[in-house]
Amino acid sequence: MKRMLLVSMFGNVSEMLKDIEPNLAGQTVTYIPTAIKVEAPDISTEIFKRPLEELGLTVEELDVSTASLETIKQTLEKNELIYIGGGNTFYLLQELRRSGADQLLIQEVNNGKLYIGESAGAIVVSPNIGYSAVMDSVEKAPDLKDYTGLNLIDFYVVPHCKNPEMGEAADEIIETYFSIFQLKEITDDQAVLVEGDKVRVLGK
Repeated sequence: MKRMLLVSMFGNVSEMLKDIEPNLAGQTVTYIPTAIKVEAPDISTEIFKRPLEELGLTVEELDVSTASLETIKQTLEKNELIYIGGGNTFYLLQELRRSGADQLLIQEVNNGKLYIGESAGAIVVSPNIGYSAVMDSVEKAPDLKDYTGLNLIDFYVVPHCKNPEMGEAADEIIETYFSIFQLKEITDDQAVLVEGDKVRVLGK
């Protein structure tokens, strides 16, 4: 059964993961920070790992923009969860596709591995990421010509609703696409939970 937790800011909703996966302590998670690398190349990823570690998870970092396909395959297969952090969705998709990680990810999630997607990590699993261009710069992914997403869901997450910095872009996405796509709008304190064919928005 497909299991996915799609969020705006994982640190705000990390406690929700305990209800979905009660036995987190001792499990391992592949953390893919690639999306943030192009937005803030000098930022330490430790701040993003901390909420995972506080849940008792052992975090293994995997940047698909630099890792070999064999390393990506081994890491995704051996760890029990997958977490893709926020940043630039277009760069993220470009590097997932270029490295071959996209197909490996699809396979692991379809086989039931729990996937956590934060912001860009939530958008990239949609059928097409083009709707997020108002939120992310397409220029940061010059080699990406096709915006087809991982297509692991049949709807489109709109993260950061009511966020002081990104809320305006979220509003613009909603205004533009509400009659075209099935949107799931979430604030930084909400999440979309996918369990098989069942989809729920968690939080208020």
